[in-house]
Formats: sequence, C-alpha cells, structure tokens
Amino acid sequence: MVQIKIYGTASFIRHSRSAISDTIHSCVVEALAYPQDKRTHRFFPLEPDDFIYPLGRSEKYIIIEISMFEGRTIETKKKLIRLLFSGLSEQVAIAPIDIEITITETPKHNWGIRGTTGDELNLNYQVQV
Repeated sequence: MVQIKIYGTASFIRHSRSAISDTIHSCVVEALAYPQDKRTHRFFPLEPDDFIYPLGRSEKYIIIEISMFEGRTIETKKKLIRLLFSGLSEQVAIAPIDIEITITETPKHNWGIRGTTGDELNLNYQVQV
C-alpha cells in the first residue's frame, strides 16, 4: 500500500495537479513494481500565508510525503526518490531544489484497508522489492 500527500502553493498545485500526479504515479509504479490501477494521492493546496518554506525556493516548491507498508529495500526507496526528482524536473519543470520527499513506513498490521488489517490483505503485488 502506498498513500501520497503533496503540499504546495495553491496556485501552482491547482495548475499542475494532473502532471504532478501522473509523474509521481509513474515513478511509484516503476520503482516499487506497483500496480498501475492503484493511485492514492491527496493534494494540499496552501495559500502563501499558510505555507512557509526555506529561502531560495520558488513558487513551485512542493513537499511529498509517502506512507507505505514496510518491506522495501533501501535501494528501492532511493530509486523512487531519484525517479521523483528526475521525473518532476523533466515532466513538470520543478527544479530538484524545490522538491522535498519523505518516506514513512509502517507495519502492515497498522493499516486498516477494505474492512481488514493490512497484514490480512491478499495483495496482487509484492511489497518486498
């Protein structure tokens, strides 16, 4: 399971939401061998007064928070991060300095999905990649 939150300025998020979502999803599919039909993205468009970020960043600055089942290798997570930097730079013209990414992993039993716990789900993909 992978859920993704994307924070950014309201004007940029609203203008680029589809391109950002498509790019993030293609990176997740490639890096994690994730099913194409599973996409859970939530966008948080913030007004300038509600989004304070470091100097030297542009109006395209975004924060990506990824929550997922534990079990992926360090190499797989690094691959995902690298793909996100390159994909968002190439496809959405967001400079790497304007992208921050965090990955949080939790045990499957800490998830509740489709009426059961994550460790009892019958998944159609592998988590240990």
